[in-house]
Amino acid sequence: MTKLKSHTRTRAQESTGAIERLYITMRHLFNRGFYKPMGVSGETLREALLTLRPEIYGSIGEEKIELQGLLYIMDRLPQGIEECRYINLTSDEGYKNSHFRPIIPLKRRRNCYRIDELQMNIEITRGRSEIYDILTHLTFLYIESHKIMKQVMINEKGAVIRDWNKLEEAVNKGTKLKKEEKEIALTHTANFLGRTFEEVSDAYPFFATKENPNRFLNIIYYLGKGAIEEVIGDEKRIITFSPVLRERLGHHIHGERWALNIKQTLERKELLKRPIHIISANMHSVMNTLFAEKALPAEAKTKSKMELYEALSIPGSDKLREKVYKMAAKYGMTYLEDESGTNINVQIFDTEKLPSNIGISFSESSKETKPVIIVMDYAFGEQAYETMDELLKPYICANKNNHFLDVASVSIMGKAGILEGGKGDIMIPSAHVFEGTADNYPFKNKLRKSMFEGDNIHVCSGSMITVLGTSLQNRDVLRFFKNSTWDVIGLEMEGAHYQKAIQAASRIRGSISEKVKVSYAYYASDNPLETGSTLASGGLGTSGVKPTYLITEKILDQIIK
Repeated sequence: MTKLKSHTRTRAQESTGAIERLYITMRHLFNRGFYKPMGVSGETLREALLTLRPEIYGSIGEEKIELQGLLYIMDRLPQGIEECRYINLTSDEGYKNSHFRPIIPLKRRRNCYRIDELQMNIEITRGRSEIYDILTHLTFLYIESHKIMKQVMINEKGAVIRDWNKLEEAVNKGTKLKKEEKEIALTHTANFLGRTFEEVSDAYPFFATKENPNRFLNIIYYLGKGAIEEVIGDEKRIITFSPVLRERLGHHIHGERWALNIKQTLERKELLKRPIHIISANMHSVMNTLFAEKALPAEAKTKSKMELYEALSIPGSDKLREKVYKMAAKYGMTYLEDESGTNINVQIFDTEKLPSNIGISFSESSKETKPVIIVMDYAFGEQAYETMDELLKPYICANKNNHFLDVASVSIMGKAGILEGGKGDIMIPSAHVFEGTADNYPFKNKLRKSMFEGDNIHVCSGSMITVLGTSLQNRDVLRFFKNSTWDVIGLEMEGAHYQKAIQAASRIRGSISEKVKVSYAYYASDNPLETGSTLASGGLGTSGVKPTYLITEKILDQIIK
């Protein structure tokens, strides 16, 4: 009898399995309504994350504390969350009309409310992707907190090392520490974090805020304190999901409100019957491309176009940006600040009102055929499907008749992780492969690599993977996608969701033309295969200006033509 060969699982297979377990478990816990992250109910999440060891979480599997990963997630979670034992994920349930002051994380637009000393409420308006994002970050946070606890506790009765007592003294002072006091506190903190004094000193200012310059010390202290209380006092941290959130999730409540506001604005401004071009991008590149030179003639004389865009992108350029905004508002731009809860702002450009001297001409078109450009800010994961799906649906007019929008093109510009290049490069996808499913979305991209020849920038083209969460990727999974026959060039979070909505609207529902033109391009915000180039290593800075505006110009060129 022939013996079967044993099969050793590769790291890529283990990681893929871990990602699947994470998402199945998170959906189960959401349906259950609550769980204890460091209890039995959170064990599967912890084990899966430790098996996966995502690049963004660095040394999560080691004894030393991960500082870059900690900074990354604390920029995306509300200030003070480390002090709270109870984290309640809610829908938009009216807290904006209460006395509670909204807390908006530095790098993630979501409303959070500190209910009392021990409870933080986080509003979920962007769908399941937002829940996955938060739960993954919190799992990492609590794993790190228990690593701190293990380093500072001497015994199970609560006795702690001297270094911990010294940190506690510094935090309880509650005032801005003198240089000497700060360095003493950092010395003690470095001892139990497993980091050098230089490493913690370098990290310290990145956590600081104007209101709380000692925020780094506070975070470390309260993380450790929470873990100690879980062990010696059985005061477990608990994450709950409100009944309203569980009932509403997946019903497109926020996306429907958001799309209705856009369509009502188009009707009010008599733009409903015009050709519509939708662009998913940021809130500055299209506006600046159209109006910067005219709004800033003095600067335009001494700077190239790209230098002018860089000048508008650096901190402290508010006055320049205000001039461009006023010019755009004067010549056909309508700005819709989001009130639906999607956190997606919108600009509507009526090209019929563009001044003749900005270098863009639609002179051969009648007023009725001149394009209307809708620029929507970046969506987040599955939210891309919700918002695009609702936007492409017919508008029910006041007379109860369906009005089908004349959508001529949909263009997506986003930032993504690149697998065969570096930060600031451009990716042109030919298909979106949806991670964790059998869903693949090939499409005819109206943008091509050849269009960027002569622009002195690296461009690659090929399939891209739409991931369930950027914070869950590790090198083993990404190398598999890059080196296998999938030949993936990059990873992002929205592409497949947009394609799902566009293809459903054009090929199944018939709410837009099957001839709708689709353009996709991404600029690389990170390279997760390179140490020091992951998302946790920081933003692009001005190096992101060139690819952003090159892509924007190519999209606008196609709309003009």
